[in-house]
Amino acid sequence: MSAKNLDNKNRWRSKTIAFRMSPEENEQLEKVVRLSGLTKQDYITRKLLNRDVIVQGNPKVYKALRNELVAVLEELQRIEMGNAVYDELLDMIELITVILGGMKEDNE
Repeated sequence: MSAKNLDNKNRWRSKTIAFRMSPEENEQLEKVVRLSGLTKQDYITRKLLNRDVIVQGNPKVYKALRNELVAVLEELQRIEMGNAVYDELLDMIELITVILGGMKEDNE
């Protein structure tokens, strides 16, 4: 039996919501969740309820950013060889830019 979950307002999280995604959508979701530093549940809940997802810089988020930037570099090198640009790559570059821009503002 799983442990009972409380949200940040001490409300029981007793309802289960499920939906299907393609493997590509799941991979994209996993990436943005890693970059957010939140749990998947918290990330999805905030997005569905149209709340801001505020990224708090920590070692886990920095590692995820580093790994995603390596993946972006590999994709850019692939594109340089004359291959097509995928929308997912552009979305990821935009998300990384927003996260890094927010971290810069916090440090000033």
